[in-house]
Amino acid sequence: MSLLNILILDDEEGIRQELEDFFTISDYSVKTAAKPSEAFQILQKTEIDIAIVDIQLPEMNGLQVLERIKLNYPEIEVIMITGHGDMNVVIQALRAGAFDYFKKPFRIMEIKNSVEKTKKFIELNRKLAFAKQTSSYLSQELNAQIGTSLIGKSKQIRNVIDLINKVAKFDTTSVLITGESGTGKELVARSIHLLSDRKNTYFYPVNCSAVPENLFESEFFGHKKGSFTGATENKQGWFEIAHQGTLFLDEIGDMPLTQQIKFLRVLEDKKIRKIGSHQEINVDVRIVSATNKNLEELTGNSQFRIDLYHRLNMFSIHIPPLRERKEDIPILLEYFAKEFSVKMRKPIHNIEEDIYAVLNEYEFSGNVRELKNLVERAVILSEDGVLRLKYFPIDKKKSIEIPIAEISKISFDLEENEKSLINKALFKSDYNKTKAAELLNISWYALNRKMKKFGM
Repeated sequence: MSLLNILILDDEEGIRQELEDFFTISDYSVKTAAKPSEAFQILQKTEIDIAIVDIQLPEMNGLQVLERIKLNYPEIEVIMITGHGDMNVVIQALRAGAFDYFKKPFRIMEIKNSVEKTKKFIELNRKLAFAKQTSSYLSQELNAQIGTSLIGKSKQIRNVIDLINKVAKFDTTSVLITGESGTGKELVARSIHLLSDRKNTYFYPVNCSAVPENLFESEFFGHKKGSFTGATENKQGWFEIAHQGTLFLDEIGDMPLTQQIKFLRVLEDKKIRKIGSHQEINVDVRIVSATNKNLEELTGNSQFRIDLYHRLNMFSIHIPPLRERKEDIPILLEYFAKEFSVKMRKPIHNIEEDIYAVLNEYEFSGNVRELKNLVERAVILSEDGVLRLKYFPIDKKKSIEIPIAEISKISFDLEENEKSLINKALFKSDYNKTKAAELLNISWYALNRKMKKFGM
C-alpha cells in the first residue's frame, strides 16, 4: 500500500508536535492544523487517509468537524480525541462514523495501534473497491462479448436468454443451437460457457465445414511427430486444447459421415488417442454445437448419424430469425449506432424516423449480422451525426434473393409469389426440404414455417 496521509487537528501545539514527530518517523505523511478552518483548507488540497481530531476546538467542536468530513470526504477514517470521559460524546462520535476514540492524556502507542488498525481497514476497503470495480468491468466485458445478438425485448429473445441461464449451470450437458446464419449462434454458445463453472477455462470454436476430411482426426485428436508425412512435430488436438473447457462445433451438420462414429466414441468414452500413439488421454470437454440445417431430417436421409444427433441434442436452443422478432430491430439499430459511434469516434445524435419503418418491413435474410453491417456502413457515411435512410442500401420491396437461375428471372415480388417459388424449389430438389431450403437461400426452419403457412 502507498504512503498514508494523516491529518492532525488539535489546538494544543504540544500534542500536534508530538504526534507529527512520531508518525513522520513511522513513515507516514503528516499534516497538522490548529483549527477547523485550517484543516478544511488542507482537505481541499491534499488527499487525506486518516484524520485525528480533538473534540474541544475553536470555531466548532470536533463532532461537527467529524460530520463535515464524513459528508464531504466519506472515505477518510477519523480517530477522535476527547479531554474528558463523557460517554454520550463518545457514542455520538461513533454513530457519526468515527473509527476509534481516545481520552486525554493518552499514550502514544495507543494512538499508533489505532492508526495501524485503521490502516488495515483502509487496505481492506481498497481491495474490496478494486474487486468490485474489476467485477463491474468483467460484467461489461461479458456484455460486450455476448450481448450483441441477445439484445432485445421480444418474447422470443427473452426465452433464449432464459434457456441459456438454465442450461449453463449443468456443464456436462451437450447443447445444440439451431437457427439461420447471422442469428448469433456462437454468441449464445459463448454465453453458455461464460455463465458456467467452466468460464475460467478455454472456449474453443471450430467450424466443421472448414475441416478437410483427411485432416479430421489430426485436428480433433492430435498426432505424434512422424506419424504421417508432414507430421514434423507433436500436435495437440482440439479436444486436448479445450480440456475442462468448452468445444464449440459450428456447422456440425457438415461433419463428414465417415468421421462421425469416431467423434461419437470420444463423446461416450471421454478419451482420445492421437494419431501415431497407443496412449489414451482423458478429456473433460463440454460440447456445444450449432447448425442452420435440420439434423433430424439429415438423419432420415442417412446424412447424419442418429446416435450422434441424440448425443449432441441433450438440450436444444433455437434462435429465431430477426424477421420473427421485429420489435427488437429498433433496439438493435440504436445499440449498433452507439457501438460504431464510439469505435469510429463519430458522434451519432439522431436517427431518421423513416429508417425504423423501412427496416421493420425488410426481410433480413442475414439476420442480426446483416443489420449490424448496415448500421456500420451508415455510420461511416454519416457526415453530420445523423443516420439517414439514404445510407441504408436496401430495397424495401425486396426480401430474399433466390440463387436459382429460373427463379431469379421472375420479375414479380417475392413475398406475393413465395408459394410458387417454394413449389419450384421443392420440385427442383425432388421434394427434399433441406435441399429446397438451400436453393431458396433460407433455413430449413424458415422453409418449414412458410410451408405450414400455405398449408403445403
